[in-house]
Amino acid sequence: MSLQKRIEDLIGKISEGMHEREDIISVALLGALSNQNTFLYGPPGTAKSLISRRISCAFEEPSYFECLMNRFSTPEELFGPVSIKALKEDKYTRKTDKYLAKAEFAFLDEIWKSSPAILNTLLTMINEKKFKNGDEVEQTPLKALIAASNETPQENQGLDALYDRFIIRLMVGAITRKDNFEALINGTPTTADIKLPNKLLVTASEWASWGKKMNSVGLSKETLLIIHSIRKELSEKFDELGVYVSDRRWQKAAQLLKASAFFCDRKETNHSDALLLSHCIWTTEENREAVVDMVHKSIKDVGFTSDISLAELDQEKESLDKEIHKEIFYKSDVYKTESIGNKKYFKAVVKFEYGDRWSKESTQRTLYIPVSEMKNTNVFKPLDANGNELEDFGCNFDGQGTCSINGENFDYHYSSKASFTPKVLFHKGDKKEDINTRLINSLKRSVMEVREKLMVTSKVCQEKYKSYENELLTPFINNELLKIPLFGIEKQLIDIDVRIKDCERLEALCSE
Repeated sequence: MSLQKRIEDLIGKISEGMHEREDIISVALLGALSNQNTFLYGPPGTAKSLISRRISCAFEEPSYFECLMNRFSTPEELFGPVSIKALKEDKYTRKTDKYLAKAEFAFLDEIWKSSPAILNTLLTMINEKKFKNGDEVEQTPLKALIAASNETPQENQGLDALYDRFIIRLMVGAITRKDNFEALINGTPTTADIKLPNKLLVTASEWASWGKKMNSVGLSKETLLIIHSIRKELSEKFDELGVYVSDRRWQKAAQLLKASAFFCDRKETNHSDALLLSHCIWTTEENREAVVDMVHKSIKDVGFTSDISLAELDQEKESLDKEIHKEIFYKSDVYKTESIGNKKYFKAVVKFEYGDRWSKESTQRTLYIPVSEMKNTNVFKPLDANGNELEDFGCNFDGQGTCSINGENFDYHYSSKASFTPKVLFHKGDKKEDINTRLINSLKRSVMEVREKLMVTSKVCQEKYKSYENELLTPFINNELLKIPLFGIEKQLIDIDVRIKDCERLEALCSE
């Protein structure tokens, strides 16, 4: 039996009768297998304690401790009573057998309601796996601590350090599906203790051996890109979400991803393992959904990596696109102009009609209108052929390419108006006639090189994609969520194909 199949069967057995709790149990079990602590968040009566007890059943002869905490909880309830016999010998020692300090698995319900003294001791125990019992320091065998509450720690209560040690944070809600709810109320009460086949039970030696082997699993390039993407977005949205993820937490989260890959018989993480990050970095109910969406988006955005950088190819293709269009097409309208001195002018031969209602006359004048005034709407004076300003005229463009001309003092008659629209020789986008063929051929070869690299990348991604759906299968993520990375990879393949077709378009331009 493969390790992955064994874990799948194990999850199936300990999830029996636990309606809509399979996903939660699978991730919490992964935490226990990789020596990570889990926080179950949700209202009362959602089987949080039952989940913890079922997790412990996956291990051979586990020592299990459970406690419902409140503001009146005493250290004796968690760490054991003070030994009267030891007191008589002037020693302050607790009897820790069957209490938290000797437990391999523990469940602490309503953890945030406990006193600061208890929580501080708990923090030391989680951090160092040690418990100071009088003058002696005892090594604790704690493999996994599962805590639960219907609230997250309040701010400014000094609980951030302890909360940060719960790498896995799982939402446990009420049953939603009608058939599952009816099965729950019609069935017999679900028991905590279940009998598992010996071949599925995890032994202490296996647990220790697996813990060492997990460290040899590598983080894939895709996983690292996903993590960097999430970190960047968390930083950009800190004022909005208020989510801070410590370096220690990122390290522990990475270990969880490695453990996921290890129990799927892989030597490297992939996109499905990265989905577990959605359980690791939210902090409150208010930001949980936003963080989950952020993780899913990052996974969608990161497809397969290759030795060829798509970003660099995009930059190169865009640069070639601009240069090709610059060489082949006019980037703006080209007008018919004439030069006076070192400046460009429109030559306007304009007919003016003037006079009164009884007598109309006309005259034709040649004016030179500065090209530089075309973008403005200010009034200006035109020039004559010698470059002299004509005081009898006032001109201004209307912003649409037409110039209005007001003529005054035609032999003391009434003023007259005319308009002039510069003649366009070549419109924007028209193909040039004097193209540098040698340069265009060089640009075409460069585009072909980009296209060939894209085709190599596409082939690599397509070959990998053929078997990748099976590689994504994991007992720790339900199959519906696996559509997220598959969607991202399919989109990547489509995007590469679009890039290839765009290169073909540019090659065709160069060949016309």
